[in-house]
Amino acid sequence: MTRTARTTRTARTARTYWVAGTGVLLALLFAVAATVASASGGDDGDPGTSARAPGLYSPDAGFARDMAVHHQQAVEMSFIVRDRTKDEAVRGLAYDIANTQANQRGMLLGWLDLWGLPKVVADEPPMSWMASTEQESGGHAGHDMSGQDTAGHDMAGHDMSGQDMGGHDMGGAVTKPGALMPGMATKEELAQLGAAEGRDAEVLFLQLMTDHHKGGVAMARGCAAQCKTPAERALAQGMVEAQQSEITLMADMLKQRGAAPRG
Repeated sequence: MTRTARTTRTARTARTYWVAGTGVLLALLFAVAATVASASGGDDGDPGTSARAPGLYSPDAGFARDMAVHHQQAVEMSFIVRDRTKDEAVRGLAYDIANTQANQRGMLLGWLDLWGLPKVVADEPPMSWMASTEQESGGHAGHDMSGQDTAGHDMAGHDMSGQDMGGHDMGGAVTKPGALMPGMATKEELAQLGAAEGRDAEVLFLQLMTDHHKGGVAMARGCAAQCKTPAERALAQGMVEAQQSEITLMADMLKQRGAAPRG
């Protein structure tokens, strides 16, 4: 590769990092500001009142719970690959993903605390909020339990066979057998990543994280369309934009390694 080509590739990668990082930062800043404003009195300017908290089975609460779990795996995969390669580009991307998604996860869990809602609901299947409506009464409307035991969000008990929830288009993201939610890796894939080294680890990480981001984008789009909390909708839209930028970046990084995204 010529020096000019290397310089062009480096500049393109740097621009993509900047776009992704800026989108996430703006979303985080907006969401924090909106959360503080809401906690301080909402939109009516009365410091003695605040917006009514979302219901237990609302899209707002369901997205917060599910995306917190989804983000946790992204953080885990990023820490795994950090120790499996010395490639600075992959390590830098992993650091950015871990830092961003850990911060966003904290915000989502913080909202649940603010709303007085649990972080885990034993009888709530993953992604069921995609088919639900706002339920301030705490009812189960829109939740097809299908007789499944979903206590504790156990990974082995949630094979959704790639089907969408309640007819909602998941943007091509599917839940594969053995995974909890769209885009998430299986235990076997995490073990494979932990055993890989060098280029093999880099390629597998980029492929797994591309799938992970595609699932995350589909979930975030669902919240951006259905959630009622303005700050949460803004955060979800920021996730869509930032993760799409990172998907483009990871496709380029895979191409540099003679590989391509899966599927």
